[in-house]
Amino acid sequence: MRTNRRSFLSAAGTALALPATGFGRLVREALAQTSPSPGPVVETTAGKIRGLGRNRVHIFKGLRYGASTAGSNRFMPPSKPTPWTGVLETTEFGPRAPQPHRPMIPEIGDALTGSGPMDEDCLRLNVWTPAIGRGNRAVMVWFHGGGFRTGSGHSIFYDGTALARNHDVVVVTVTHRLNAFGFLHLPEIAGEKYSRSSNLGMQDIVLALEWVRDNITAFGGSADNVTIFGQSGGGGKTSILQGMPAAKGLFHRAIIMSTLADTAITALEPHQATAAAELLLARLGVKPDQVDSLQNRSADEILAALTGGTGRAGGQAGRPSPSGDISLRFTPVVDDRTLTVHPFSPVASDLAATIPILCGSNETEGVPYADPGAPYWSSEPVDAASLRVWVSEFLKIEAAEADRLVAIYRKSRPAESPGDLAAVMAGDSSPLRLSSYTIAERKFAQKKAPVFMYYFQWRSPVRQGKLRSMHCMELPFVFDHVDDTQFMNGTGRDRNTLADKMSRAWVSFAKTGNPNHPGLPNWPAFDPVRRATMVFNTECRLVNDPYGEERRALERIRARA
Repeated sequence: MRTNRRSFLSAAGTALALPATGFGRLVREALAQTSPSPGPVVETTAGKIRGLGRNRVHIFKGLRYGASTAGSNRFMPPSKPTPWTGVLETTEFGPRAPQPHRPMIPEIGDALTGSGPMDEDCLRLNVWTPAIGRGNRAVMVWFHGGGFRTGSGHSIFYDGTALARNHDVVVVTVTHRLNAFGFLHLPEIAGEKYSRSSNLGMQDIVLALEWVRDNITAFGGSADNVTIFGQSGGGGKTSILQGMPAAKGLFHRAIIMSTLADTAITALEPHQATAAAELLLARLGVKPDQVDSLQNRSADEILAALTGGTGRAGGQAGRPSPSGDISLRFTPVVDDRTLTVHPFSPVASDLAATIPILCGSNETEGVPYADPGAPYWSSEPVDAASLRVWVSEFLKIEAAEADRLVAIYRKSRPAESPGDLAAVMAGDSSPLRLSSYTIAERKFAQKKAPVFMYYFQWRSPVRQGKLRSMHCMELPFVFDHVDDTQFMNGTGRDRNTLADKMSRAWVSFAKTGNPNHPGLPNWPAFDPVRRATMVFNTECRLVNDPYGEERRALERIRARA
C-alpha cells in the first residue's frame, strides 16, 4: 500500500515533535481536522452542560449566563438564569440580540455581524478550551464589534478554536443587549422603577464576567488571569468596563483595538442619553407615564422606530442619517451608578489603574466598509491632481496646504499610489486611530501599569488590493485562523506567518501582561516621547513614533479647525 507523507505523519500522531510554524504547523492543523463529536459533561453553577469536541478543542456554544430579557425583563438589569436539571446540550450558537440590518461590503457582511435568528433571550456566551477540568490557563474574553447597536459573539471572525488549540488558552465570546434594548436611558424620564435601566448591555457584560469568575475553572481556565479584549465597538466595551465599579476585579488585562473616542475615551452625559430616549419615545408615541407599555411592544416596532422605519442601520457616530436612523445615539452613559467615570477622560480611570493595556489600530481604518455603494469605491484619487482635490475636500484645507501635506506623506511612502496615500491619510485622521493615541498617552500618565502600542500595516490583496488594511482586517490574524477568512485576507503565504506572530503577541500579553515573544523584535512599553510601536506587517518591526511627521502635520491642521 502506498503511504504518502501526510498518512505517515497521521500514523505517527503526537509522537512527532513538529515545529510551531511552517510545514509543522500545517501538518498539526491537518491532523486536527476531525468531525465534531459529543463532548464531556461540565457542571456549571446553573447546571450541567455538554458541548462538542472538534480539532482537539472542547466547544460550548449558546451557554446561558443570564435570563431572558424579554417581556417584563425588557429595560431591566440582567439576572442569572434559572438553574436546570439534567444535561443541557450547548452545541449551537444562541440568538443574536435584536438589531437593525447593517449593509456592508461582501467581504464583511454577515461574517462580522453574525447570522441567524434574533431574540431578546440573547444573554449567551461561547467557550473554546483545549481541556476541561480544573486548570490554570489564561482566559481571553472577547467583546464583539458593531458599535453598541449590531453584532454578536458568534461571528466567524471570533471563532476561538485556533487560539485555544495553538496557544493553550481558554476563549470566551459574549452576546449581550444592543442599541435601545441595551442603552435606553430612562431614570430621568420614568422614575425609580427604571433607576437601574442605564447601560444594560454593559451590565450584561459584567454578569458574563461574573459567570467567568464562578465557572471558568471547570473549563480549564484561571479566574485570576482574565484578559478582556475587543475591536471597534468591542474595544469601546473593553474601555467602558474600566469605569464600572461592578467590573473591578473581574479582569486583569485589557486589549483595546481600533475603537472610537466617543465610546472609549468618554461616554454620554445623562442629558444626552435622556434626549435620545425622549426622541425614541416620541417616535413610538409613548408618554413618560406610559413607559411600562414599552415592555409589550414588539422588538420589530422598536427597531423600526430606531431606524426611521427602514430597519436598516446607517449614519455616522453622533449624527442621524438622512433616513432618520438614531440607533447610534444609544451608547453608554455616565449615570453615577453603573458607570461612574469616563474611561479615559480627563484622565485614565482609577478603577482600572493597575490593568496593563495593549492598544492600537490599522493603517487604513478610513477605507469604508459600511456601504457597498459608497462613492469612495469609484472616486479614489488616481493622479496628483485628483489627490490634491481629495485632500483639500477631506481635510477642508487650501490646495497649497494639501500639496505640502502630500509631500510629507510622499517622503516616507515614495512608492504609494495616490489612492493608497488617500487611504492612509483617511486612516490617520480617523477617530479609530486617534483614540488609541489618547488611551496610550493617558494610561502612561497614570504610571500604575504599562501600555503597549501596535500599528497593523499588512494589506490584503482582496478586491485588487482596495481593502488594504481596513477596519477589521486584523481580526483573522489575532484569532490565528486566516485560512478560514480567505474572503478577507486572501491566500498569500505571508498571512500564516503574520497570524502566528500576532496571535502569539496577544496570547503572551494575556498570560503575562507583556506581548513580547521570541518571534518579534523587543517591544518596550509606550511612552509619549519615544512612542515605541510594534508595526505588524510581512516584516514585523519595532518603530519609535512611526510616521511621526505625518501625525504632527495632521495635529496642526486639526488644531486650527
